[in-house]
Amino acid sequence: MKKFRVVFIIFIGVLSGLLLKYLTGPSIQSFGTDFTPPTPVVSSLRISGFFSDDPAFSQIDRSVERFLQVNEMVGASVAIAKDGNLVFTKGYGWADKENRIRTEPYHLFRVASVSKLITAAGIMILVEEGKLNLDDYVFGPKGILNEYPFDSYRDKNVEKIKVIHLLNHSGGWTNRWGDPMFMPQVVAHALNKDTPVDVTDIIRFMLGKRLHFKPGTRSSYSNLGYAILGKIIEQVSGEDYESFIKTNLLYPLGIFDMQIGGSYLSERAELEVKYYEPSDSYLVRDFRNENIMVPRSYGGNDIKTLGAAGGWIASSTDLLKFMLAIDGMNIPQDILSRESIERMTTPMKPYLDPIGWRGINSNSWYRTGTLAGTSALMVRRNDGISYVILFNSSTWKGPMLASDIRRMMDYAIRKTSDWPQYNLFELASNWN
Repeated sequence: MKKFRVVFIIFIGVLSGLLLKYLTGPSIQSFGTDFTPPTPVVSSLRISGFFSDDPAFSQIDRSVERFLQVNEMVGASVAIAKDGNLVFTKGYGWADKENRIRTEPYHLFRVASVSKLITAAGIMILVEEGKLNLDDYVFGPKGILNEYPFDSYRDKNVEKIKVIHLLNHSGGWTNRWGDPMFMPQVVAHALNKDTPVDVTDIIRFMLGKRLHFKPGTRSSYSNLGYAILGKIIEQVSGEDYESFIKTNLLYPLGIFDMQIGGSYLSERAELEVKYYEPSDSYLVRDFRNENIMVPRSYGGNDIKTLGAAGGWIASSTDLLKFMLAIDGMNIPQDILSRESIERMTTPMKPYLDPIGWRGINSNSWYRTGTLAGTSALMVRRNDGISYVILFNSSTWKGPMLASDIRRMMDYAIRKTSDWPQYNLFELASNWN
């Protein structure tokens, strides 16, 4: 990890030096003191799909295109690595159907709960730096979040929640009465405030209720737990959650395009796709104003508040680069230690979930993500193949869609035998 930081510091130093030279040079001075030069922009390596236009990949092309057609989905982006090298990446269908913009691998997609793996990796960085322990308590006098407004809670068992419990979904909450991350009007009414609500409001709301089970005794999928982890990262690091993740996890990997997304079409980021729901979808209440009805994918869900639990947007290639840095194979070099990766992928008990990942089995690790208008899957297989596939559409299958996506991808990969020897990350870099 130190090596990545040194490279990053050198990179920033070079940029700073070039900017200083530009600002003090004769060309800038000739504009006079009122001239403000543009801020340098650093972006991820943006790889075009034409690098993978090859008959050897015809089965992948046919499989993804058919999947889009059968499931009435609009666009997809795929990235595949073999033995640590990016060997295939391509976009399919439309990034923006109305404006006839084809999908490219560098387009950004909401990745929904894949964000949890990003947050988990951020937590492990703090652990490796000695700033946090997975057995640290979260609430109560000895907890990380021990000040107002987190110092008031109904259930004394809240004081038993540890960081590890949030990571493996064993914090004590279930979605028996609904997922609090998707109930802004309920939270606002309970707190006697107007919408929108933020993460702090949601945590306060849930601290006013009893836990559903003793922390650490079983796993029950919890978006709330990962939202709290975002607050822990901020408290321990002294930085904004998004800034910490970018500076300490993504930038050292050469990933600069990933960011927390917006909730409305007007907040669409540069190179971000448009999102599409099934044709028979219904309108829902705007999370900021319950008197306005909107599509769930544009105003129904508060993407920024989902943040650490489900708010990131990314390209398939950047997301694959991130996965390769935490896959335990060290080709390329991992940003986390082997001990941290083993901790993330080895459940403490058979009945508890892994850390960050959705599932671990004898052949693969995988992470899914689903929101209205988006579906995401990333898989790290033990045979050296890893892949990411992102869609800008959703279906009524919900999370079950991931199983269909995986069967389709595994079949396409199995039918592809002639993999290139080059690494597209390097090839595209030299091309640019």
